[in-house]
Amino acid sequence: METPRARDSVFTAQDTFLRRHVGPRPEQIEHILKTLGYSSVDEFVSKTVPEEVLLSESSFDESAMPALSESELARRGRELASQNQVFRSYIGMGYSNTEVPPVIMRNVLENPAWYTSYTPYQAEISQGRLESLLNYQTLVKSLTGLDISNASLLDEGTAAGEAMILALNCVKDKKRNVFLVDENVLPQTLAVLQGRAMGFGIEVITSKLHDNGKAALPLEHKERIMGVLVQYPDVNGTLVDWAPLAKEVKELGGLLIAATDLLALTMIKSPGEWGADVAVGNAGRFGVPPGYGGPQAGFFAASDAIKRRMPGRLIGVSRDADGRPAYRLSLQTREQHIRREKATSNICTAQALLANMSAMYAVYHGPRGLRRIAAKVHALTIVLKKQLEQLGAKVVNRDGAFFDTLTIEAPASKVHKEAAAKRINLRRISDDHVGVTLDETVSVEDMTDVINSFARAMSKPEIAAQDLVASTMEQGLSAESLDSLSFDANFARTSPYLTQPVFNSHHSETALLRYIHSLQNKDLSLVHAMIPLGSCTMKLNSTSSMNMLSFPEYHAIHPFVPLDQVQGYQTLIKELEDDLAKLTGFAAVSLQPNSGAQGEFAGLSVIRAYFDAQGQQHRHVCLIPTSAHGTNPASAVMAGMKVVSVKTLPDGTIDLDDLREKAEKHKDVLAASMITEPGTTGIYFPKIKEAISIVHEFGGQVYLDGANLQAQVGVTNPVVMGADVTHLNLHKTFSIPHGGGGPGVGPIGVKAHLAPYLPGHPVVKTGGENAIEPVSAAPWGSASILTIAWAYIRMLGWHGIRTSTVMALLNANYVKERIQHKYKVKYVGKHGNVAHELLVDVAEFQQCGVQVMDVAKRLIDYGFHPPTCSWPISTGLLIEITESEPFEEIERLVDALLHIADEVQEISEGKQPKDINLLKMAPHNH
Repeated sequence: METPRARDSVFTAQDTFLRRHVGPRPEQIEHILKTLGYSSVDEFVSKTVPEEVLLSESSFDESAMPALSESELARRGRELASQNQVFRSYIGMGYSNTEVPPVIMRNVLENPAWYTSYTPYQAEISQGRLESLLNYQTLVKSLTGLDISNASLLDEGTAAGEAMILALNCVKDKKRNVFLVDENVLPQTLAVLQGRAMGFGIEVITSKLHDNGKAALPLEHKERIMGVLVQYPDVNGTLVDWAPLAKEVKELGGLLIAATDLLALTMIKSPGEWGADVAVGNAGRFGVPPGYGGPQAGFFAASDAIKRRMPGRLIGVSRDADGRPAYRLSLQTREQHIRREKATSNICTAQALLANMSAMYAVYHGPRGLRRIAAKVHALTIVLKKQLEQLGAKVVNRDGAFFDTLTIEAPASKVHKEAAAKRINLRRISDDHVGVTLDETVSVEDMTDVINSFARAMSKPEIAAQDLVASTMEQGLSAESLDSLSFDANFARTSPYLTQPVFNSHHSETALLRYIHSLQNKDLSLVHAMIPLGSCTMKLNSTSSMNMLSFPEYHAIHPFVPLDQVQGYQTLIKELEDDLAKLTGFAAVSLQPNSGAQGEFAGLSVIRAYFDAQGQQHRHVCLIPTSAHGTNPASAVMAGMKVVSVKTLPDGTIDLDDLREKAEKHKDVLAASMITEPGTTGIYFPKIKEAISIVHEFGGQVYLDGANLQAQVGVTNPVVMGADVTHLNLHKTFSIPHGGGGPGVGPIGVKAHLAPYLPGHPVVKTGGENAIEPVSAAPWGSASILTIAWAYIRMLGWHGIRTSTVMALLNANYVKERIQHKYKVKYVGKHGNVAHELLVDVAEFQQCGVQVMDVAKRLIDYGFHPPTCSWPISTGLLIEITESEPFEEIERLVDALLHIADEVQEISEGKQPKDINLLKMAPHNH
C-alpha cells in the first residue's frame, strides 16, 4: 500500500505521511490478507463493503486531492499563516487575549499524553485528568459562588441554551414558556438561544431589564416567564445589581441565569451571592487563547436544588475498594441513553482539554495571582476611561460599574480607521459608539496606541508612553496598589475563593511541571497503548497535523475580526469545506457545529427549515432505529420533532418492513429519519439504499449519522447511499484529538436543496441565503482545531484516505478472525466480515460469574484501555482498532483477549475461585 505511485520521481519527497500514519507494514498486510483468506486488498474490500454503494479507487480523480508530504504541509501551513494578520484585538464580546503560561502550553496543550486520552469513563486509568477536571469544577464553583459545577460544556452560547432548557424543565406551571433575555447579552448567545428555543416552543424575548443600574421585570411578561438571562458584566461593560431581579424571578417560580466572566469574579460579587440560580460562560481568559472562536471551555454552575437536572459531566470524589479517595464520573446526565426520546439535552462531548488548561492556569497563579491579573485589567480600564475623558470623549460606563470594557461616544469610523493603522481592532457598535475590552496582555505601548487612536480621530494631542505611566502613578494606580484595588460596596467581592490546597501549592514552574506530570502518569493515553473504543475511532493525532495549532497566526485571533485580516484562515476553511464535500459527495458543508451532537441538531434543524420554506411546517416526525446512538432521539426532540422508533432485526440491521410501515403511517407528517451507517452493530447494512429510498418515497429527508464515517471515507459515501445530510466527527474520522473528553467538531454536509439553510451567525456572515440560527457561539465553531483536520486530509490525499479506511477494515477483521474461536462475535456481514469495528458478546461468560466489566477491567492489567462496554448490547464489548496501530500492538491486544478467555475457562473449570479470581479482582495494582 505504500509502493511508489506512477507519477513519483526521484524528486518526490520521502517524508510521506501515509507511510507514517498506517501502522502495519506491507509484509504484515500480506499476512493479514492471508489470515483472512484473500489474495488482494481489492478482493477483501469487495467482500466487505456492499456492492451497491462501493466506490472503486479509480472512481475519484486523485489529482483533485493530491497528498502533501509532511515538510510540504508545514510550508503550506506557514504560507497560510502568513496571510493572517495578528492585530491587537480589544473587541471583547466574550473573547479576550490571555497569556498562556509556556509550562501549560508545552506540557498540556502540546503534550500527547494529555490530548490523546479519551473521556474518563474508566476511572482506574483516568485519575490524573479526573483530578484536573475536578479542579476545573472547583474553580468554577468557587468563583461563581454556586453549589455545584460540571466539567465543562461546549461554549458560552450553548451553555446558555442548556440553562434555558433547564429552566423550562424546572418550571411547575407549564404555561410559562417565555425566556426573557436582557438586551445587553452577547449577540451570539442570543442567536443560539433563539435557535434552541424553536424546538421546545419557547418564546425568547429581549428586553431592557435595567434602567440606570436598577433592575426590574417588565410587567407585560410576568405571567409567562420561566427564566431570565442577564450578562454580568454586560456586553457594553456595565455592571448591574441584579439581586432585586433575581428575587423577583424566584418569586414567580422561574430561574435567573447569569452569563459571567470568571476573571471579573475575582473582584466582583459572585452570581451565587446575589441570587442567581445558574451561572454560565467560558473560561478562555484562564489561559486559553481565542483561537478564531474556539475551542473554548464553556462552564455551567448551578444551585444545589437543581443539580440533578444539570447537563453534561460531573466529576466527584469516591472511594476505591481499599477505602482510599478516588475520582470518578459520579453524575453524568447523558440522559439520552436512558430517556431517549424524552431527553431534552443531547450533550455528549465536553471541552476537557481546554478545561484542564484553565484549571492549570488557576493552579499556577493561585487566588492572589488571579486577583492581581484581574486588578491589573481593571486598573488599565480605569486609566483608559480617565484618559479618554480628558480628550473630551464621553464614556457611557459609570465609575465603579465596569470591569474591563468601556463603551465610548466617539466618531466611530475615524477611530476605527486610526486604530487599524496601528494594527488594532476595536468593537464596532454604531456610527457614534466604540467598544474597548482590555485584557492581561495589554502593555503600556498597547494602551498608548489605543488612546492615541481616539486622540487622532478627535484631533486632540497624543500622549507618550512615559507620560501615560507617570499619569497612572499620579492616580495612585501602581503595582503596589493592585492588591487593594476594589469596587464600591454594591459590587465588591468580599467572600474568599480558591482556598483549596491545590490552588495554593504549585506557583513555581518546577512545582507546576511536576504536578502536571504526576497527573499525566496516572492516566492511559495513546502515548501508552491502543485505545480500542468502538464507535470512537481513537486514531493517530500526528505531530505534523498538530503543529499549526501552536502558531499565533491561528490561535491568537479574535473570531470577529474583519475578514481581510484572516485570508489564510478563510482559505484553509474553504479548502476544508471543499475537501469534506468531495469525500462525502455533498454540495455544501458547514463547519460551525462544535461537537457531533451539535451536528445532529444542526442537520435536523436544516431539514426543519427546508420544510418550513416549502410550506410543510406540519412535517415533524423523525423515524429512528432502536439501535441508534442515544444522542439521535435527543437531537430530534431538540429540533422540534416527534420520535418514532423503528425495530431492529436479530442480525442488527434495520427492519425494513417496520420502517416502511412507520413511514407510510406518518407519510403526511414525516420529516426525517436518522440512520447510522455502518450501524452500531459493527456491520454495513446491505440494504441501506432501500432504507433511504423508503423514507424519500413518503416525503422525508434522511439524516445519516456520521459517527461511523471511518468505515466510509474513500470506499463509499453518504450521497452514494442517498442521504440528504450527514454530520462528520472531525475528532474521530479526521484525526482531531479527543483531548480527554473534548474538544470535538461535528460539521454537517448537505445536498444542494438544503444548502441555503446552513447555520448563520449574527456578527460574521456564514451559512446559506436562508440560514438557520447559529448552533454554536463562534462563526466557524472550534476554528483553530480545524487546522488539524485540514492538515490530515492534505497529507493523505485521496489515495491515502482510502488506504486508511481499508486498513481500518482489515485490522478489525483480523482481530475478529483471531479471537472468534473463543469469543462470540455478535454480528457479521454477508461474507462473514465486519466493518471497522466488531461487537463481541460475552454473555456466555456470565455462567461462571464473569461480567462484561470484569473483562474490561482485566484488560487494564494487560495495558489496554477497555473497549466500549455494554453498548449497543448490555453484554457487549465494541472493539475498534483504527489504521494507525502497529501490527505488533494489534497482536498484543489479540493475545490479551485470548489469555482472558483462558482465564474465564479456568474459572469455569474450577481452577480459579468463582468469586475471587484474576478477573473479579481486576485491575490489579502494579
